[in-house]
Amino acid sequence: MKNIRVAMLALAAVAVSACAGPQAATRNAVSASPNEATALTQPQSNTQSSVAKKSGDNLYIPDVNIARITVSVPKTLKVSEKNTYYPNGDIIWRGDLFGDRHAQVEAILQNSAEQAAANLQGARPAHMHIQLTRFHGLTEKARYSTGGVHNINFYVTLLDPVTGETIRPAEHVVTNLDALRGTEAIQADTLGNTQKFRITTFLAGVLAAEIGEPEGYNDENRGFFVALNRN
Repeated sequence: MKNIRVAMLALAAVAVSACAGPQAATRNAVSASPNEATALTQPQSNTQSSVAKKSGDNLYIPDVNIARITVSVPKTLKVSEKNTYYPNGDIIWRGDLFGDRHAQVEAILQNSAEQAAANLQGARPAHMHIQLTRFHGLTEKARYSTGGVHNINFYVTLLDPVTGETIRPAEHVVTNLDALRGTEAIQADTLGNTQKFRITTFLAGVLAAEIGEPEGYNDENRGFFVALNRN
């Protein structure tokens, strides 16, 4: 019985080591404040008009047209290139060749936001600003063994594109996308369904829901790795 218990604990330890989000999977999760160096994420006002309504803790702005997109990936976010199951870092990304990881994940967020904006064709122009707080893809070691989740978290702020006034204060969005692993991941790569493609498409849907739906986006991933990393 003792040997069985030791084996189960070892298995759980390996599972936890796969990259996943330790934050509670909720849009209202307690998190670090937006980086003060990025002024756009600092709410200037919380004025509600007849075109804005409160839905839970989310200020919903209906009929939005995204006229401008900006993305901030603060240099203070730590990058890890260690090929371990769960590196200590804010940005863990292997879906591009080795290079400027801040710039690479910024490009992913920009592309995702542009795809989301194509589905937000309302009458009220808005400037969508995104500030990354965490981008965890999988390391090679985790991707080809234990698997895990892609945990990507960020603030989204809506501003008036002309005056710069905040029309929807910064909301922290927490996301977890189940990652492919092993043979499945290799086969997906050959078909073009890479980590980068999957994450970009996923985040486009997240942003479209966050801005375009009254309840915003809620991470409903209750998978094994998410649950383990929440404890």
